[in-house]
Amino acid sequence: MSTPARSVSPSPGRGGPVASVGIVQSPGGAIPLPAPSPVSDRTPRPPVKHYEPAKPGTRLAGYKVLAEIGRGAASIIYLVQDEKTKQIWALKHVEKNDPKDQRFLDQAIQEHEVGSRIRHPAVRAIEKLIKTREKLISVREVFLVMEYVDGVSVERHPPKTFEQALSIFKQTAAGLAVMHKAGFVHADMKPNNIVVDDAGRVKVIDLGQACAAGTVKERIQGTPDYIAPEQVHRRAITPRTDIYNLGATMYWVLTQRHIPTALPKGDSLVSSLDDQFIEKAAPVRQFLPHVPEKLNDLIMECVEVDPEKRPSTMQEVHDRLDLIHAMVVAQREGKPASA
Repeated sequence: MSTPARSVSPSPGRGGPVASVGIVQSPGGAIPLPAPSPVSDRTPRPPVKHYEPAKPGTRLAGYKVLAEIGRGAASIIYLVQDEKTKQIWALKHVEKNDPKDQRFLDQAIQEHEVGSRIRHPAVRAIEKLIKTREKLISVREVFLVMEYVDGVSVERHPPKTFEQALSIFKQTAAGLAVMHKAGFVHADMKPNNIVVDDAGRVKVIDLGQACAAGTVKERIQGTPDYIAPEQVHRRAITPRTDIYNLGATMYWVLTQRHIPTALPKGDSLVSSLDDQFIEKAAPVRQFLPHVPEKLNDLIMECVEVDPEKRPSTMQEVHDRLDLIHAMVVAQREGKPASA
């Protein structure tokens, strides 16, 4: 079952208690993580504002519609088939119904601009963009033809062991490192944008907020529980922004808690916090004493408020995760692990 390509509501777990389990070696050798908080019943969904969706069997943008598989704030995602090649795709349909919808068209166009230049097994491939114009001038709707990802987001189905979590983190970092080498930043990394299939393969999805490295955005974009300080204060978006977002994601996956960010939570009288007032997150090991120390240290470095204190590149993050993963596997197999 596929998940929507875009999360448009607050993530679960904010301030909630963590299920208490002993982080000990299980009979099978896997180290369990805390049980995740339920998502489906707690996450509010935005009101539907779509046009009449296409029905299975009809044609849309030249493709045969098989099923509706997801919805975003102003989009519907279909499972479709190219009847000539029999290839299966995901088709995102975004329609402009009022001037406020223009940003959703722009995001779909940007997703194609970035995604069509990235080719990596851990990043969803974007095949092409189809535009429909009104009076041959303004774009009224767009269709984004994307790789179909048959999996579930990490938000809805978190990993159950450190080993599984590290594999997901490592694959995600590898995909983002390739994106950074191409000159782009994802800028919205979060658990809902990491999809994992039954074989444990990762796909990073939703490039709608991706941008060229160094971009200063006109407005705040990002997800409050994972957003970096530079995103809130509209400073340059860099690869280290993704490092922060990924660090906040790893923190939530392991602890089921969100880090404090520059966007205050609750009934705050201020709309954002200056860097010096952002509360420092408690170490992961405070909640999970048996988390590998090297993993704890890496995550805490990733979520440093000052970008200069974060790891210098996503490749460094990947390489450190790769080492930690190897150590966890060696521990499970009873082999000595090199530091």
